[in-house]
Amino acid sequence: MKIERLIGILSLLLQKDSVTATEISEKFEVSRRTVYRDIDDLCRAGIPVCTVQGKGGGISVMNGYKIDKTLLTENDMTEIIAALNALDSISNGKKYRRLMDKLSVSKAEMVNTDNCIMIDLSSWDKCLFADKIDLIRCAVSEKRKISFHYFSPSGESNRVIEPYHIIFQWSSWYVWGWCTNRNDYRMFKLTRIVDLTLTDEFYEKRDIPKYIPDKLQHTKGGITATIKFDNTLKWRIIDDFGADQLKFDKDGNIILHFTWSDTQSFYQYIMTFGDKAEIIEPEEFRDEFSRILKRIYSKYIEIR
Repeated sequence: MKIERLIGILSLLLQKDSVTATEISEKFEVSRRTVYRDIDDLCRAGIPVCTVQGKGGGISVMNGYKIDKTLLTENDMTEIIAALNALDSISNGKKYRRLMDKLSVSKAEMVNTDNCIMIDLSSWDKCLFADKIDLIRCAVSEKRKISFHYFSPSGESNRVIEPYHIIFQWSSWYVWGWCTNRNDYRMFKLTRIVDLTLTDEFYEKRDIPKYIPDKLQHTKGGITATIKFDNTLKWRIIDDFGADQLKFDKDGNIILHFTWSDTQSFYQYIMTFGDKAEIIEPEEFRDEFSRILKRIYSKYIEIR
């Protein structure tokens, strides 16, 4: 939008003593003619922009004219740009880069080298998430339903949802919204979504509940269980659930109570701990898990 470009040009001029029309046209991807029209608009708005022709010349804001930038400290600006840089890592467009340019060109470049916190939210294949996130952002903005084919531990299904949130949680990306198949709120992992489509069907925004970022309780209607973990797995439990979830029995074993979406994925998760995890209750989970392990064991016995 033009107003965004004008703000960006003004920010650029305030950060540097002088900028050429070519620099501005390349940065904002417009022609030099458009740059000069924008400069005229800034002048008409009361901002004293002057141009100097020839070698060593350029476009600048008249000496003595300053905009108060003390509302944001150096650290404030650096942290804001670091956050925008993280979002830029999963964006196919240049929206966040333009926002960084508006704030401070020099600091936006500095983040990559001088900032102690570096955040890259993309996957090894950047397009794996970027295209999906852009489409879902559009759907949320326009209040349009999305459809997709979904792979879950319980099987495959076609879903249509009213999207409300794009969530980065537990090291993965999710979309959260009202599922028309289940008539309830559901969360879907983006890596398991294929054939994502923006439909022509619009929706009225619901009075949505607050999203609670709690991995132990996030699944409404899920199964509940109590697990005993070997004490040597403290690092893994802290990785997965946080240090505040560490509770111990008299022998020093870790006892964890949590909810899970379904028994199949629950059993798969417990198996990742090998013989260092044991289902304590409910009893029917212990029995079913025992039968699964026996079937696995029988496959290896047959090989012998």
